[in-house]
Formats: sequence, structure tokens, C-alpha cells
Amino acid sequence: MRPVELRDDQPVAHEIGRRTYLVADVEPLDVDGVRTVEVGIALFLLTFLALLPFYGQLESSGRLWWLWTCLAGVGLGFLGLEYCRRHRRVRRDREVQVDAAEAATAVAPEPPVPTDPPVPGP
Repeated sequence: MRPVELRDDQPVAHEIGRRTYLVADVEPLDVDGVRTVEVGIALFLLTFLALLPFYGQLESSGRLWWLWTCLAGVGLGFLGLEYCRRHRRVRRDREVQVDAAEAATAVAPEPPVPTDPPVPGP
């Protein structure tokens, strides 16, 4: 699968049928997902801590699973966080390799041709 090539000369609007769709000029999202998973872990942890004082009420009403669901969300979130961090490392390493390969194949200027030193006269 080839990566999408981003160019400055891409169209600002697309016409499909009788409709015109404008292309918004936005920054790319967090593509590796690390920040998203971190926020999810924080929300599950805060919910777990918020429900902890109500342990007795949750148990008596048969909703104790809410508490354990939050704890499972935190645990699975840490697994997902490691996965996303590993994915980010692999992507960065690949970008470094591509940059190094491009630098190695770049045409370097030819070194100057050495000239013979002047021969001293008699």
C-alpha cells in the first residue's frame, strides 16, 4: 500500500454531481493514538475512583460490575498504550530509514579536480 502523497497543488474544492465539497485546511490528527488511549485510561481510572465509595450500594443493587468494568478498562488501556507506543516507534524508525536512504541517494556535488602544482622555474 502506497502512502498518500501530500502536495500543495491539491484542489480546494471537489465537484461531485451538482454539489461542491470544500476541503478544509486542518492539521492532521494524532495518528498514533497514544494521546487518545491516555485520555481513555484517565477517564476509566477517574470513574473507578468515583465509584469506589459506593461499593456497598453497587453490590446491593447488582451493579458491582460497573466498578470492575472501569478497572478492566484501565488494564486493557495500558496494554493498548504499549501497542500504540510500539507502533509510533516503528513508524518513526521507518521515517528515519527513508530519510537516510533519500540522503544517501541524493546527488552530491562533484569534488573539484586537483590541479598539478606549478613547476618552479630554473
